[in-house]
Amino acid sequence: MNNLINILLVEDDDSLNRGISFKLKKEKFNVFSAKSIEEGKKIFNENSIDLILLDIGLPDGDGFQFCKDVKKIRDVLIIFLTACVQEVDIVKGYDLGADDYVTKPFSLMVLISKINAVLRRREKRGAEKIRCKDIIYYPGNMKIFVDGEEVFLTKTELKLFKCFIDHPHQVIIKEQFFNEIWDGDGNFLNESTLPTNIRRLREKIEQNPSEPQYIKTVRGLGYIWAEECFKE
Repeated sequence: MNNLINILLVEDDDSLNRGISFKLKKEKFNVFSAKSIEEGKKIFNENSIDLILLDIGLPDGDGFQFCKDVKKIRDVLIIFLTACVQEVDIVKGYDLGADDYVTKPFSLMVLISKINAVLRRREKRGAEKIRCKDIIYYPGNMKIFVDGEEVFLTKTELKLFKCFIDHPHQVIIKEQFFNEIWDGDGNFLNESTLPTNIRRLREKIEQNPSEPQYIKTVRGLGYIWAEECFKE
């Protein structure tokens, strides 16, 4: 692909980590290397990562849980790299949202091919769009345009936005946000942070945030996306 693609490699085997990193850099990818979940989370939170190559058995935790955690923050591409060949593990990986699953030992050429394949699929999804009146959303690359102008949302605002347009005309109770959406620091939303994030999202997408047409408050319950959304 090109050097704009940021790949996070989380692999505790030193020789394998160095070998994969060398090959990825040779293929003109930007590579961020980690050997533990703690390192991986720090890199992920501080950089715009496009794809994660993730081992399952790591010294400080489970790659499956790491996958689950980062997917709550952002819908990043993930390819598992693992010696776990049991069908139950492979199925679990896909159920958690993995884009591919590579079992060790593997060819670096095959790995590069799989990386390029999932990136192409993401690029193809980027051409799809959802329209809600003056708002156009491209799920593949998570870009949002209001009246033709691109708006830039924080990770938390984007997760709220996606939750709304995935459930138009449905009341989303506060507890659903509290249980499912993490903020950019890896903390769940709560009674004090949810209204602040809703207000900031309204300021970016509403013509008149004080009289919103998209995100309306349902007193005592939560919020509702009040406009129709259409896939194009």
